[in-house]
Amino acid sequence: MKDLKLLHQLVEERREEMVEDMMAMSRIPAVNPRMNGEGEYRRMQWIENWLTAHGIPCEVIDVPDDAVKEGVRRNLLVRYEGTKDTSRTLWIISHVDTVNTGDLSLWNTDPFEPVQKDGRIYGLGVEDNSQSVIESLHVCRIIQEEGIRTTCNLAILFASDEETGSKYGLHALLDQGRFSPQDEAIVPDGGSPDGAFVEIAEKSQVWLKITVNGKQAHASMPHLGVNACSIGMHLGAAIEDRLKAKFGEADPLFNPPTSTFELTQKFANVDSPNVMPGKDVFVMDLRILPRYTVDEVMAEVDAVIQQYTDPARGVTISYEFITRVDAPPATPSDAPVVQRLVEAIRESGVDAYFGGIGGGTCGAILRAKNIPAVVWSTLDDLAHQPNEYVIIDNLVNDTKVYLSVLKKYCE
Repeated sequence: MKDLKLLHQLVEERREEMVEDMMAMSRIPAVNPRMNGEGEYRRMQWIENWLTAHGIPCEVIDVPDDAVKEGVRRNLLVRYEGTKDTSRTLWIISHVDTVNTGDLSLWNTDPFEPVQKDGRIYGLGVEDNSQSVIESLHVCRIIQEEGIRTTCNLAILFASDEETGSKYGLHALLDQGRFSPQDEAIVPDGGSPDGAFVEIAEKSQVWLKITVNGKQAHASMPHLGVNACSIGMHLGAAIEDRLKAKFGEADPLFNPPTSTFELTQKFANVDSPNVMPGKDVFVMDLRILPRYTVDEVMAEVDAVIQQYTDPARGVTISYEFITRVDAPPATPSDAPVVQRLVEAIRESGVDAYFGGIGGGTCGAILRAKNIPAVVWSTLDDLAHQPNEYVIIDNLVNDTKVYLSVLKKYCE
């Protein structure tokens, strides 16, 4: 590879172009269809056109999905064959879909009309994960224009559907056999404000949708029905209390260091305040330390549900997994991808360290297939929050780190 100082200077010179690209791409909605959006297809088209305009070949990988009008979820892959070792590939994986806006009244600006202010760009998804998409695009451009070739294969993936489990993104590519056991990956989808944190482990992740069935009645005549809403509220609190008490040990590798069990989504039940609901549906988000299994936790959930089930009164309770990802083994801290990334970060003046998070990235999916993966980025951790922003300096500096990693990894 060419001298890193020269490559870093090229990145710095393209600061304004990176900003312009972030602004342009962020104007195209890419809300996951299972979060009431139209999907990321149009944004993928923008990325494909950008790559084509800069002479960068890419492979289009469409995965059928009836939830979007196009009938497919698009993934894009830029791949460079190694000059010496073609048996292994270093991947950089970013996702293109976003979550929904949430409560629009909490946004100070239009989330679909990005705003540049005080060294930041505000908009939906700019941190999660558009920051890394733009960085990856400019890594591709520099590699292409400077004729850089690495000794091992390099693959840069722009994936769909990460926000609801990656069925139509990374999982589909794994099913197609596009990864080998010798591969390693960087997933720039989490990190810390100073860029020091390198994630090598994740907790198990469960989104549990619970349905309580009772009997609808007029609220002034409760004896004629069974209040599913009341049962659901008590049940949810009881499950939360039970799990926090039973699985409360800490592991300092993770931030936060304990398992988390939170009541989150609540579905509408009745349309009138004087109707006692006969059905209540809610969701819990469970992030479970690897020392506990999901099955252990679910045994406690089942025990609490049994206490609230009363068939004689017509009370039945069921649940389904919206998402279930059992924690895979951590990426070994001495894996080449970990060591090279940590070295590159430290050379940028940041004292890097590694640890674990609550879960929910493509890194865990790869680790489950025994592919070492690290999750890293420099960000203020604003994913899924109103007034999400990306710091422009982070866009530039993280791109420099990726180029440093490529040089170190392939040496």
